[in-house]
Amino acid sequence: MQVAPITGLPGSTAAPAQAGAGDTASSAFGMSFEALLKIVLTQLTYQDPLKPMENFEFVSQLAQFSQIQQGQTMNDSLELLVSAQATNQATGLLGKRVDIPQGSGVLTGTVIAIAFESGTPVATIKTPEGLTISDIAISSVQQIRQGE
Repeated sequence: MQVAPITGLPGSTAAPAQAGAGDTASSAFGMSFEALLKIVLTQLTYQDPLKPMENFEFVSQLAQFSQIQQGQTMNDSLELLVSAQATNQATGLLGKRVDIPQGSGVLTGTVIAIAFESGTPVATIKTPEGLTISDIAISSVQQIRQGE
């Protein structure tokens, strides 16, 4: 069975692209869900009318594509949830005294600001000596105490 390249299906209109989880959903083959559906539709268009695809096989393929999309959508949602949690955790450090390992000692200061560099939270602290230190990774915080 020969299949022509997919450039557009006759009788169909292109729907405007909408930003959402479906745009980022991709299978293990690196193809979008819409591309996989186009392959199935092309397969149906060019199948031998004397040997049509079994209904079970067709429904099975659609179910597999649906599972791929649902899994990717769930993964995208979980990534957003983790990002929101990191933001919430970082802002909870404002006004707290933190200890950060520095060489063989420990640097102590009060968190006065939180910034986000490429989605990763970083802190700015003010030490008891009045020094302001920026771009401290939240993951490097060793201990957290109430501000004094």
